[in-house]
Amino acid sequence: MNPWIAERTASFDSSGIRKVFDLAAKMKNPINLSIGLPDFDVPDEIKQACVDAIHSGKNAYSQTQGIAPLRERLARDIAAEYPGEERGLLITSGTSGGLVLAMLAMINPGDEVIFFDPYFVMYPALVKLAGGIPVPIDTYPDFRMSVEKVAAAITPRTKMILVNSPANPTGVTASEADLKAIAKLAGDNNIALVSDEIYSRFQYDEPFVSPTKFNDQTIVIDGFSKSHAMTGWRVGFVHGPAEIVAAMTKLQQFTFVCAPQPAQWAALKGLDVDLSHHIDDYRQKRDFVVDGLRDHYEFASSGGAFYLFPKAPSHFDSGTTFVENAIANELLIIPGKIFSGRDSHFRISYAATNDTLKRGIEVMKRLANG
Repeated sequence: MNPWIAERTASFDSSGIRKVFDLAAKMKNPINLSIGLPDFDVPDEIKQACVDAIHSGKNAYSQTQGIAPLRERLARDIAAEYPGEERGLLITSGTSGGLVLAMLAMINPGDEVIFFDPYFVMYPALVKLAGGIPVPIDTYPDFRMSVEKVAAAITPRTKMILVNSPANPTGVTASEADLKAIAKLAGDNNIALVSDEIYSRFQYDEPFVSPTKFNDQTIVIDGFSKSHAMTGWRVGFVHGPAEIVAAMTKLQQFTFVCAPQPAQWAALKGLDVDLSHHIDDYRQKRDFVVDGLRDHYEFASSGGAFYLFPKAPSHFDSGTTFVENAIANELLIIPGKIFSGRDSHFRISYAATNDTLKRGIEVMKRLANG
């Protein structure tokens, strides 16, 4: 290893998802079910708000905590949802920026962070980046949160519990009872509870529930990337206990500085854009994929986000081997081991056109039938 490179960079590998993206760029006509972003475009009203902001000179740094109109609007919405003590609020450079700041603000070297396996690929890497120790909780085969397993994993070094519902990569939504139990457990043990809610608007079968409803000290990380297809615009937000958010704001001054100002004005406009028809479309896509694969694969029900996490057929020795065969058939999907300590499953993103989904289902049926 080059002596100039810090040791922390060796504690995790480059994202396997990015490797699949690079592969997709080299293929002429891939069936791409790998991408974790909406297949609809940013709504025109949001684009125009960004253009207007640029032309009116709103191109400099904003305040580190974000432009006042966006913060004020979000604060009103949050206060209406969670009345009581005023929550701190910070506009971040995407939800990824929010996660980075949360780890840096709260995790000391040696602190333990509990999260659920399968997990969003960034979680263990960011814990290690902050000097913490990842503590994944196995949730196979149904991918449900188990308060008993979490309780058993708590030690004197446990600093944080990180939850994500609807979940990436499984699409599974936590039950209200499980969220309430986890929230109470965190509160009773004085453990920070961080809720990654970037897919909160993509919940299909029942209303979204945040653990904040049961634990007002929850730190919520959310944003506009998925709901408004603004993945490249880098606008997220965090709300939670004022002292924690103040520490994250101080760190943002010396890292990201601020979210891009024109994009913040666009996000403000986005709060008034009705996107319910897109959610309906994704519910139908979910049903289409589930109906097409249910007789050929084992998988837990996808109640949200836009992912399915099936088990590879038994005649493949691993999820990775299955994905290699899929790629040989020009089907791009993600091996489950990227999100997990196990290598038995694979992730499908149904954020794709219906024609692409149909082609992908046909390939997966062929592979399942040997």
